[in-house]
Amino acid sequence: MTTFESLGIEEGLLLSIQALGFTQPTPIQEKAIPVLLKGTKDFVGLAQTGTGKTAAFGLPLLQLINKAEKSPQALIICPTRELCLQITNDLGVFKNKKDHINVTAVYGGTSIGEQIRSLKKGTHIVVATPGRLIDLIERKAINLEKIHYVVLDEADEMLNMGFKDDIEFILKNTPVRQSTWLFSATMPPEIRQVSKRYMTQPVEVTIGKMNAGASTIDHQYYVTQHVNRYETLKRIIDFNPGLYGIVFTRTKADAQDIAEQLTREGYDIEPLHGDLTQQQRDKVMGLFRDRSIQLIIATDVAARGIDVQGITHVINYELPDDTEVYTHRSGRTGRAGKSGISISIVTPKELYRLRQIEKLMNTRFHKMDIPSGKDVCRKQFFHFIDKMLQADISHGEYEAYLPILKEKFATVEKEEILQRVAALEFDRFLKYYENAADLNMREERRPERGERAVQRDTRGRSFGQRESNGSGGNYQRLFVNLGTKDGFYKASFLQFILDMSDLKKEVLGRIDMKEMNSWIEIESGAAKKMIRSIDGKNYRGRKIRMNDAESGARK
Repeated sequence: MTTFESLGIEEGLLLSIQALGFTQPTPIQEKAIPVLLKGTKDFVGLAQTGTGKTAAFGLPLLQLINKAEKSPQALIICPTRELCLQITNDLGVFKNKKDHINVTAVYGGTSIGEQIRSLKKGTHIVVATPGRLIDLIERKAINLEKIHYVVLDEADEMLNMGFKDDIEFILKNTPVRQSTWLFSATMPPEIRQVSKRYMTQPVEVTIGKMNAGASTIDHQYYVTQHVNRYETLKRIIDFNPGLYGIVFTRTKADAQDIAEQLTREGYDIEPLHGDLTQQQRDKVMGLFRDRSIQLIIATDVAARGIDVQGITHVINYELPDDTEVYTHRSGRTGRAGKSGISISIVTPKELYRLRQIEKLMNTRFHKMDIPSGKDVCRKQFFHFIDKMLQADISHGEYEAYLPILKEKFATVEKEEILQRVAALEFDRFLKYYENAADLNMREERRPERGERAVQRDTRGRSFGQRESNGSGGNYQRLFVNLGTKDGFYKASFLQFILDMSDLKKEVLGRIDMKEMNSWIEIESGAAKKMIRSIDGKNYRGRKIRMNDAESGARK
């Protein structure tokens, strides 16, 4: 068995990492450390996030540093403030406590004056984001003339974020570097160009296949209509009550909107995107790290460099265009040998892109059925029961209240007590999912020649065998001045009108939603009751107007 000692790590560092519980190096550490300890070889390490890359370059750096020299000797460049702080913290934990090695983090969004004062006091290793480092170089506030080792961490992410010119500028300003170490999850052409231009015959190590996802990640996908995407997300969250993860969106507006909707509905969630100030982002990440919030809704740029242990799920609200972006997203879970789940919500039109990602990653994606309302309630119920049974009652003074409790419940059967406890926790939940629609896309049988094509809604009822406007059948078409602009998706709108009218979903046919208005097919016998229940009511300060779509009459 390979050990850190056999790789050449010195005794002081061994004591530190043993205290952390590190006993056996990961594959990237095993391959990288012997090369990097020489200090003269350029190196390219391709490995997924969560494989121990920080220790792979951090331990050799700490061993190679000349402790007596107080000027910067090593420079670690990374894409984000979060990763910068994470690396700085890790190096502080790794280093031998007897060695006075100073590690200084420099990044944007905070006082540059304080960082300049820190550098003037003397430091050995500088961990920096590209923008702030260039600012310090141009101010002549940092001396790079004695930098021997340059590490480019998450190099592909830096290039994706547009830092190519910045990286080249920094490398040009480290004239006496003895070696350059580049770590990346993928190898796009731009990184190959950087390695050819600034590195000499680098040792290249690949852990796993390029673009391949971690073997500890289960890739799943759910197929639904675009209008049901938000409801599908909610269904997935509710079906996984222990979920702790990240929902990725394409745009800042999507991240903000989804977070606001979920927050209004009682979920512990915060958005993370570029419109937030650095202070707001730090606050969100603080809440997420200590698990005060269950989920963050993030854009790709804002989530760069997030390194949080224990993430169980990554959810792609929409698929990214780039396979490498998917690799980075999914790599936030399944880290350090733990299992994780990467979920994608797709429409039928997006399946071809899913197949492309599947092919490029050489990984099978598993199709899942969107849970029904009953499935969700059952899962939540058992989770609640498990939590109740595992609750720690040893620290409270509950025994003092037992006589009162026994007196109160003396005439109540045990089964009834359990029912009442469950009702307190689940009444709202059960009501919401009582008439929940099936959000899955169902494959239709192709009609035989001469047979009339029959369209089916998600509840399996056919429309092709009757008149959709109610004039030739038992259905009537209603108009209502509510639409997607009011924050509704088809499933939530269905739930809303059923709750308002106290009708069963079986009386409804097709629902056609537009931005400002919607049309509802309903059994003629139930139309009057629905209009009477909804017409004239208020929704978010706006008066609802509902009437017969053909005649315009309010019956």
